[in-house]
Amino acid sequence: MLNKNATAGDDSFRDRIATVDAKGKRKWVYAHKTRGKLFNIRTWVSWFFFALFFALPFIEFKGRPLFLFNIPDAKFILFGKVFWPQDFFIFGLFMVTGIVFIILFTAAFGRLFCGWVCPQTIFMEMLFRKIEFAIEGDAPAQKMLDKSPWTGKKIRIKALKHFVFFAVAFIISNFFLSYFIGMKTLLAIITEPASQHIGGLLGIILFAGTFYGVYAYFREQACTVVCPYGRLQGVLLDRNSMIVAYDYKRGEPRGKFKKQKTADVETGDCIDCFQCVKVCPTGIDIRNGTQMECVGCTSCIDACDKMMDATGRPKGLIRYASENGIAERKKLQYTGRMKFYTILLIVLTGVLTMLLISRKDVDGTIIRAGGMLYQERGKDSVSNLYNIKMINKTVTDIAISLKLENTPGRIIEAEGHDIIVKKEGQGTGSFFIVLPKNIIKDRKTKLSVGVYEADKKITTLNTTFMGPANR
Repeated sequence: MLNKNATAGDDSFRDRIATVDAKGKRKWVYAHKTRGKLFNIRTWVSWFFFALFFALPFIEFKGRPLFLFNIPDAKFILFGKVFWPQDFFIFGLFMVTGIVFIILFTAAFGRLFCGWVCPQTIFMEMLFRKIEFAIEGDAPAQKMLDKSPWTGKKIRIKALKHFVFFAVAFIISNFFLSYFIGMKTLLAIITEPASQHIGGLLGIILFAGTFYGVYAYFREQACTVVCPYGRLQGVLLDRNSMIVAYDYKRGEPRGKFKKQKTADVETGDCIDCFQCVKVCPTGIDIRNGTQMECVGCTSCIDACDKMMDATGRPKGLIRYASENGIAERKKLQYTGRMKFYTILLIVLTGVLTMLLISRKDVDGTIIRAGGMLYQERGKDSVSNLYNIKMINKTVTDIAISLKLENTPGRIIEAEGHDIIVKKEGQGTGSFFIVLPKNIIKDRKTKLSVGVYEADKKITTLNTTFMGPANR
């Protein structure tokens, strides 16, 4: 949504991002402190996020971490359930469902996620930015400090800030790494001799350096340059999407605030105070309209509402609205596209839920031994040799036995004992199925084999039996 009145027909600002000048040099953003109702709510949301982020690695369910994304071992744990490479189709469907949700959510609510719950925004604005304010002061003080010559005081302030930044980044990196290797492994790396965990320590240092670099230097560039979601919003948004918008119908033409308005000059409610620009963490002027750099953090809303209160004007000059809501005074609508995405999302979520419910903690396959025909056992029986491979996704070792289901015959384990399947591991074995000749009617007979732990049936596996046709 381009505000033509505000830009006077000049939309050259769209040719480059707000934090880069005409020569391609980066313009450092000195965001002012934000105060207001929405900022207070965002603060509570950020505390909830911090509590989750730092607490989840310690939470276990049935002896497992609640979440674990062990990429090297191809082992993923979601809500205490283990997903192995054999379950990747479920994980893939989960990712597809997530993408559809992002499309639907963005089409309806714009970059609400970015401004309120994105880890990059929360860590930057609610943690590192506040640390910077506490050490260096507000934006004007930071700007003066950066322009001042290097003195002992400046060195102490800068050294303190970057030391705290790295210390916080180091703590975050430890917890972040715990989502990939588990808290128990992380504690072992921390408490045991460094020589035993060189790789783990290097990983922590690498993560710490990355977090420090992002929040000390890269900052908003992560949102405006790197993050693909910001680029996608131009495709996903339409005129009915909810965005942080400036009401140019009400605000234009702009004019400086005067206690008494003159009769010959009519101005809008925007007093051109630039407070909305000063608090923006990505350095944009929201009055120019929807821009890729806007993360929907609502800082401009709080700043503008404060100025409207101070000048006796109604709040909401900058607010959550849609393009049609501003241009045509229409309310936010639930469009046909949103309805289609919702139906698609419900279907995918239903399929994913069914797969998760029906997923077995112990599963396996039975395959006839390759290159072997059936064997005659005396005058009245025939046997086939089979190989079985079991996967145990539980946290305890299990010993399994096999029984034929609804078919006369018997199973003889080749090893002469139950098959042991290690916890979160695999087990293999071989066995014979022996059937009476008189029940074999076809060349191939379908069989069901029950897998038991003691007297408890775990699952049923299907296979075929090859024998002489008896018609």
